[in-house]
Amino acid sequence: MTDAENNETTDEAAEAAAEAPAEPEAAAPAPAEAADAEPEPALSPKERRKRDRSRHSGDARPERDAAARDAERRERRAKKAVARRAWRVKSRERRRAASSGEGTPPAEKVSTGARRIRQGVVVSDKADKTITVQIDMARPHRTYGKIVRTTATLHAHDERNEAGAGDTVRVVESRPLSRTKRWRLVEIVERAR
Repeated sequence: MTDAENNETTDEAAEAAAEAPAEPEAAAPAPAEAADAEPEPALSPKERRKRDRSRHSGDARPERDAAARDAERRERRAKKAVARRAWRVKSRERRRAASSGEGTPPAEKVSTGARRIRQGVVVSDKADKTITVQIDMARPHRTYGKIVRTTATLHAHDERNEAGAGDTVRVVESRPLSRTKRWRLVEIVERAR
């Protein structure tokens, strides 16, 4: 290589060197940006929501006086009260359906005011015009779902003293007939042997 060619290459190298530092400075991130470029620590969902809320720059609600806030509060409470009433009615119907025998739909029972009918075994007929009936019930536990068997005894009015101990009878709900009698004999399903 000649000296002229050497000078040209050094001039080109000098120019390239002069241009080279300018480019890396622009490409190299600033120290503050370098800190941001580092991976952020894993945030919990709660912290993430908190950060998102702080970045949100939505419009603020208009200023309201005490009367307007009170009206909104009353409206919210009224809506909640309606929902609560509906839920209570629904849960009452479910309880009635679970406790009713005979498979009558709860809607019919509630709307028509139908009297409950139970079937059980007479355990005592010693009193005059009164029988003691034992009702066996099996229904799932509300929370655990296990079948729970319970028995209830009730006193029923037997006008003609027809039923005897051991008979399977059907009784219907009635007005209070005495201190303990709220049921009336409808029919004797099966006689005792």
